[in-house]
Amino acid sequence: MTTTTMVHVRVDEQIKAQATETLASMGLSVSDAVRVFLMRVVADKQMPFMLKAPNAETRAAMTEADEIARMHRARFDTAAKLFDDLEKNSGK
Repeated sequence: MTTTTMVHVRVDEQIKAQATETLASMGLSVSDAVRVFLMRVVADKQMPFMLKAPNAETRAAMTEADEIARMHRARFDTAAKLFDDLEKNSGK
């Protein structure tokens, strides 16, 4: 008989609930999904999906977007008003 052990993982409550619902629709439990994940890691000797870190150009664009969002907190009733404001503030 195979000996098993417990794996404890802390995750956001909403993420767990959403994952539980999604996995249940596939006929899996969260424990089943974790077992499948770990078996793929062992079998492939790598993560079962690509992990990518953003390059310098992407990080700079993300930082710029965050700064723009912080500076420009306006809300618009229509898309046309949004585009008008963007054109006005882009120097065109």
